[in-house]
Amino acid sequence: MNPIKFKQIFTQYKILALLAAIALIWLFFSWKTDGGFTSARNLSNLMRQMAITGILACGMVFVIIAGEIDLSVGSLLGLLGGVAAVLDVSHHLPLPLIVLLVLACGLVLGIFNGYLVAYAGIPSFIVGLGGMLAYRGIVLGVTDGTTVAPVSPEMVYLGQGYLSPDLSIGLGVLLFVLAAVLTWRQRASLAHHGLPVPTALRDGVRLLAIGAVLYSVVRTLHSYEGIPLPVLLLLVLLAVFSYVATQTVFGRRIYAVGSNMEATRLSGVNVRAVKLWIFGLMGLMCALAGLINTARLAAGSPSAGTSGELDVIAACFIGGTSMRGGSGTVYGALIGALVMASLDNGMSMLDVDSYWQMIVKGAILTLAVWVDVVTRSARR
Repeated sequence: MNPIKFKQIFTQYKILALLAAIALIWLFFSWKTDGGFTSARNLSNLMRQMAITGILACGMVFVIIAGEIDLSVGSLLGLLGGVAAVLDVSHHLPLPLIVLLVLACGLVLGIFNGYLVAYAGIPSFIVGLGGMLAYRGIVLGVTDGTTVAPVSPEMVYLGQGYLSPDLSIGLGVLLFVLAAVLTWRQRASLAHHGLPVPTALRDGVRLLAIGAVLYSVVRTLHSYEGIPLPVLLLLVLLAVFSYVATQTVFGRRIYAVGSNMEATRLSGVNVRAVKLWIFGLMGLMCALAGLINTARLAAGSPSAGTSGELDVIAACFIGGTSMRGGSGTVYGALIGALVMASLDNGMSMLDVDSYWQMIVKGAILTLAVWVDVVTRSARR
């Protein structure tokens, strides 16, 4: 096959290639662990691990699409998770108030980062690098460099609770119905605008594949405890951020800023405001991820989120978000987060040395950027 033609096909079916890669990763680790990797218990744990990176990826994908980067997300997660633990353990505040205060702190710090980038003119790389050091220092001060524990059972439930089996089945049915409705609306919209409509067979096969995946996931998790609450939160965020990206003016402006910032500015869009709120959303996602991480560990750790920014950025690049900005999807970033979580989980089960884990993840990040470069050249 012509190399250029191969690149074009790979570009068009990148998500399918990622799903195939996940299947191969799972098969390999399942083989090496005698089926332990694909057990219901481990897959439930894997989903909870993936939820932390996935929540951060929802915000990071917007940042990268807009042509920026945020290296402070790991440290900010650790800071906000530490604040949540201190408010819970030392001050005994009610959980709703803790959640509200932590989310507010995340929004304010995210907007502060955005102000430095959009209005002060400091490159986002430098703002993120400075934040990575400063926020890590603050969390060490907030926690006195020690683990803050134990957090209340109410907070622990946020990270370790499950949706009941019956509700898990209901959620699976709801998601399948939603996929069918969206498919029907897409077909109707294409027909209304006189655009080519995919064959009914193609859409039918796609819906059957979605149904099979949902059935397998729900059945597997149902056989253990049900769907973990962090995964439920991640599904909600996937729906919200996908809607914002594809169905709102703000979402279209994010892509426009990343594609050609100067042309977008000249067309009357307030580019600075767009970037400000993108970083504000990133701060909110750090707050959510920090809360879930503290709840999952039942403690606030001063080392929480260390190197988390690398996993999140890698997840976005693996999922097809371009390092040059202007293109990317939320669901692609979440698939990338699943790849990273699967590698972390599988290598930990095999007791792979930490330095090899770092080498593997670094190589995958480099490979993801290389794929972006070659597929971009193929589209020219």
